Amino acid sequence: MKFIRELKEGDRVFDIYLCKHKQSAVTKNGKPYENVVLQDKTGTIDAKVWDPGNPGIGDYDSLDYIEVYGDVNNFQGTLQINVKRIRVCKEGEYNPADYLPVSSKDRDVMFQELLNLVKGIENSWFRQLLEAFFVKDEDFAKKFRYSSAAKTVHHGFVGGLLEHTLSVTKLCDYYCRAYPVLKRDLLLTAAMCHDIGKVKEISPFPENDYTDDGQLLGHIVMGSQMVAEKAAEIAGFPHVLLTQLQHCILAHHGKYEYGSPKLPALMEALALNYADDTDAKLETFKEILENNSENQGWLGFNRLFESNLRATREK
Repeated sequence: MKFIRELKEGDRVFDIYLCKHKQSAVTKNGKPYENVVLQDKTGTIDAKVWDPGNPGIGDYDSLDYIEVYGDVNNFQGTLQINVKRIRVCKEGEYNPADYLPVSSKDRDVMFQELLNLVKGIENSWFRQLLEAFFVKDEDFAKKFRYSSAAKTVHHGFVGGLLEHTLSVTKLCDYYCRAYPVLKRDLLLTAAMCHDIGKVKEISPFPENDYTDDGQLLGHIVMGSQMVAEKAAEIAGFPHVLLTQLQHCILAHHGKYEYGSPKLPALMEALALNYADDTDAKLETFKEILENNSENQGWLGFNRLFESNLRATREK
């Protein structure tokens, strides 16, 4: 099997992939076609079925394992497959473990690192709150370790939420050393909690799609609610600490147009916003490079970065 990360422009594929998403559409000329997202453990790739009425295109749906025959093209700097034939596969023809994207880092090691950071929180209220989530709430901890951090953009793999949260927390820890004026306990607690709402916003693998609550409320609002609910279970939890923590969560996307209900008003909220944005963008760029590993030149225009991206030349 040739994994998605190994594909390059000009390749012809004849392999089995998980159909993560399927959507019917119509061209400007009124011709029907299908948008498809294919997935394996190394990532996802967009595919187009330009002739869905072709007898070679079998009856398939989202979350089916399908054998795909087609060609790999480059469209606006992103690889996609032009599909010629599709066949739905039967159980036993594939190994499900090959189709779930998984963090390249050990989840047990990452989670222990996170727990060590929890132990280092000096404020007893914040430490109790973090322990309520990551130590005492076994169901939450299991979902947190398994969840992705996004549907497609960055860290969209098993363990992605844990990996992203740990990276953001480490960046915030560095900020605290570089700028001692920052309140470390508040910032690190906010960093560890900033995306906890994603365990409710995004459904488990292999679906890994937005839930109804995720669509209607979003992870920022739900994360703030989850923190408030846990704090309410801790007798005497100071209101001022709760509101400061919630503010950091509510403001961590930085701008209204990026989905933040609030703009950063605390220095810790600003630091969290920059740490979150830094890790998300660098991981996104890293995944673009990995998906274009054969190309050491220009990678094409990317709408997220609003730039024609280039891989760093090896000397």
